[in-house]
Amino acid sequence: MSALVLSAVGKIYAGRRALHDVSARFEPGRVAAVLGPNGAGKTTLLGILSTLVAPSSGAVRWGGEVLGRGSPMRARIGYAGHDPGLYGGLTARENLKFFCAVHGADATPDRVDRLLARVGLPDVPSDAPVRTFSRGMLQRLALARALAHDPALLLFDEPSAALDPAGATWLQTELAAERKAGRTVLLVTHDLEATAAIADQVLILRRGRVVLDEARPGGFAADALRGLYREATGG
Repeated sequence: MSALVLSAVGKIYAGRRALHDVSARFEPGRVAAVLGPNGAGKTTLLGILSTLVAPSSGAVRWGGEVLGRGSPMRARIGYAGHDPGLYGGLTARENLKFFCAVHGADATPDRVDRLLARVGLPDVPSDAPVRTFSRGMLQRLALARALAHDPALLLFDEPSAALDPAGATWLQTELAAERKAGRTVLLVTHDLEATAAIADQVLILRRGRVVLDEARPGGFAADALRGLYREATGG
């Protein structure tokens, strides 16, 4: 697995610059958190990394090639955004079977059941369409969808936002397992406490610019991270 490298990445929307020359490096076997106030460019950056948004300037390289819509490396990305990306009229198992098949992954009933168990949904009703699910259940199922094809790069936008405390604890355990497996994990979040519990790299954006990029192999103490955030953002 290779590092994900951003070189002077910029993005302009209708004359407004959302990102300014963002350069960073995300290593395999690390959980990186992208932090910043509203409007800092966090979701735009994640969109570029997922290849759903094209940068206006600069490039993202992964595995020795430029990462974009036409890149074969795109198939190795798992992404869970604000929209769960699920088909409301299908059941949980039907959704996962479909996404496994799309990626050429094992879509057998046993594997689908293992994915559901992995995200804490082993007893989900077999005949219930996902449009009837709670927001927390949808979030868990979206994470299962992102993991369905065993990706090397995992991108999450506010992954704990709709989870209850038990779900948030499960998420920390899952992210730690993905890090141990050598995957590159990157999450956009506002939750400094959750970041301190799991991240070993923090990238802070302010007005589309990187104002702090720091890696600590032992992780971040919550108080120290709050201090870094206040100093970097002025908030």
